[in-house]
Amino acid sequence: MADKPLIAITGASSGIGEATARAFADAGYPLLLMARRVERMEALNLPNAVIRDVDVRDRAAIAEAVAAGEARFGPVDLMFANAGVAHLADIARQPPEEWDAMIDINTKGVMNTVHAVLNGMIARRRGTLVMMSSIAGRKVYPDHTVYCGTKFFVHAVSESLREHLSQYDVRVQVISPGVIETEVLSGVKDEATLAAYRANKAAMGGGIGAEHVANLILATYEMPQNALVQEIVLTPTRQRY
Repeated sequence: MADKPLIAITGASSGIGEATARAFADAGYPLLLMARRVERMEALNLPNAVIRDVDVRDRAAIAEAVAAGEARFGPVDLMFANAGVAHLADIARQPPEEWDAMIDINTKGVMNTVHAVLNGMIARRRGTLVMMSSIAGRKVYPDHTVYCGTKFFVHAVSESLREHLSQYDVRVQVISPGVIETEVLSGVKDEATLAAYRANKAAMGGGIGAEHVANLILATYEMPQNALVQEIVLTPTRQRY
């Protein structure tokens, strides 16, 4: 058993998930890393890490991964529901299959992730849920129609969970980044949307590093359990919308 409690992260193979895994590993926390690209997680070579091949659409797979992590390191104290996809496109041209993927991963996947640890946190009267949203969960953007819908869902669910879980001393934090240097553009197949996104990103001087989001998650997690930073909104200084 480790001296510090277990930190669980979905979508841990890249981007903000990877950066958060590195930040918590550097701070001495044991990790449960979940994603579909196992080789990417293994290549991080982080100490005290349980690595599992998990698609967040598979509720049983998340539960099995949590059981494996807890068997080795004790209860999950922070669950970062980070896995998500951004298929941005003109809604009239976008294949409905891309809607399905965003809805299944960004909404159902988040709920599956929460479900795996929720009752344990309630019983222990301790824990932190970190919910990955986006600035697109606070306002709408062209060509983000369904993506915005999924992130507004995360905000609504998080608000409800926060109110319900406060009586059990369980914290719920929402992460709402703007343009961060991640692989998010890999999910954009619509050429016009991709060009507009890249132009906007260039105009603001590029995105900021995922490590800044990770460091904020770590810093706010390490505050006393009775102190909660409810939402982190982090954007490049030059991002105007």
